[in-house]
Order: sequence, then structure tokens, then C-alpha cells
Amino acid sequence: MEFHKSKLSWLLAAAFLFGFSPPAIAAPPSAVIADPPVDKAHPATMVYVQIPSHGALMNGALYTAAGAGPHPAVMLFHGFPGNEQNLDLAQAMRRAGYDVLTMHYRGAWGSPGSFSFTHALEDSDAAIAFLKVNAAKFHIDTKRIFTVGHSMGGWMAASATAHDPDIAGAILISAADMGTSGARFHDPAERKKAMDNMYREGAIPLAGTTADALIDELIAHGAGWDFVDLTPELKSRPILVITADDNSPKNSARLAEALRAAGGKVSEIHFPTDHPYSDHRIALESAVVDWLESRRSNENPARRGAHE
Repeated sequence: MEFHKSKLSWLLAAAFLFGFSPPAIAAPPSAVIADPPVDKAHPATMVYVQIPSHGALMNGALYTAAGAGPHPAVMLFHGFPGNEQNLDLAQAMRRAGYDVLTMHYRGAWGSPGSFSFTHALEDSDAAIAFLKVNAAKFHIDTKRIFTVGHSMGGWMAASATAHDPDIAGAILISAADMGTSGARFHDPAERKKAMDNMYREGAIPLAGTTADALIDELIAHGAGWDFVDLTPELKSRPILVITADDNSPKNSARLAEALRAAGGKVSEIHFPTDHPYSDHRIALESAVVDWLESRRSNENPARRGAHE
């Protein structure tokens, strides 16, 4: 539950005047706000890696946790085009004891190859395969690999989780349902709006494609990429759906409802903030770490600044 400064001040004053205790405000997990003890024998580090995908080697970085392991691991997917990397999440999860792999899809931000949404879906599966193949090298517990993704990365996380039954669970942060977007772009006015608001500039750091080509790809696939269709493969794993005051709540709610109807384990959190969670980064980190830790202890995730 969140409190504005004015409300918090009022509660503290009332507590002083009338002798009652104000409601407890959950503190962020220690992994969000404090460094762990240094393990000199097995220190935390970062390893630059190249992830094979369909003949190309994608640029990646593996944030390895301190300790001998084996460690649970997280594949962290960025969105389109990837200006927000969410590396604060990577650091917080690493401090909580998780190895975290980040990468750039083919054709994105210097990774070799050509970018497309089709390629990004393939690359997401390749990244999971990389973690599993290199589990012994990096001391990864393959029974505890999770996916986390923001925006388009939420779609990638859902897809990769659906494609690999070994993945333990997923966190979808303002996940973009690109299939429903493609269905809208048949309308010239919607296409122009998307071009002006996102795709023209978004295509700049992406090699081997154009804004028009990306929109055409979404139109061609349309409803075939509706992430609700992943429900049968996702329902057996716990899923955390996080939304903001952006375009994500409607389609994220559709997915959550479909998962519940199928008997899935889904939790929902909403933060009153923008798409990059600009003024809720600590709250976002806390929600992610809390949920991951709840998987470790098999308890319900804590609610921080949100409703479930």
C-alpha cells in the first residue's frame, strides 16, 4: 500500500496526538537496497557472453551471484527497441542470489544479424537454451530458471516460457500483446499513429529492418501472435503480471483471466506510473524480488504499493 508524503505526515501526527500506531509500511527487500556480504571465494561478477541463435552470436551479459551455487537463474528480456534495459532489476535479482542473463536480440544494439519480431521470438528460445547448456559452467540450477520481460520483452518471456516446460515461472511487466497491435494496423490511421509514436524512432537502433517492415510483419501475423493463446502452455507455471498506467492493463488482464479460467497460478500488481516505471523503480524491484523469493519459500508474494 502506498502513501503520499502528506498522508504519511498526517498519520504520524495523528499517532503522536492520539496514541495509536500508524499502519506498517513494508520495507523493500534487502536485495533492493543493500549489498550482500562479499564472498571472496565465490564473488559476484559479470561475464560477457555470446549467445548462438540461427547462425549469429548475440551480445549478452551474465550477472552471476555470489556463492558457490548452484544458483537459480533469470532470463531478462528487454522491450522494443530496448532503450530501457531494466538493469536495476538485474542487479537486484543478482543481489537476491539469482544469476541473471541479459542480451540483445539479433540486429538490436550491435548484435549481428537482422532484427524482426519473428527473430526475437527465436532468439528468446535460444537464450533459454544457452542458460541450460551452460548450467554447469555458471553453476545454474536448471530446475529454477525464470523469465522476466518488460514491454515487448514480456511477450518474449511469455513465449519462451510457453516453449520450454522446464522454466519455473515468469514475470510479465507491462507485457506488449503484439498480436492485437497487428490486428489494429490494418487501419491506416492506426498505422500512422503507431509509426509516429513508436516505430519510426524505434527502428533506428535495429539492423536489417525498417519501421514499415516491422508493422507489416505484425499485420501479417496479427491474431496468430495473441499471447492469450499461450495459456495452455503457461497455466502450469506461476505467473506474475505487472501493469502500469500505460497500454498494458487491458491485454494483461485478458491473459490473467485466461490463466485463472484454465486453473493457472497468476498474481497481478498494478503501479500508478508510466511505461518505464520511472518513479516506481524501487517498488518494481521489490515486487520482482519478493515474487521470486516467494517461489523459493512457496509463499504468496508480498504486495507492495499494489493490489493483487
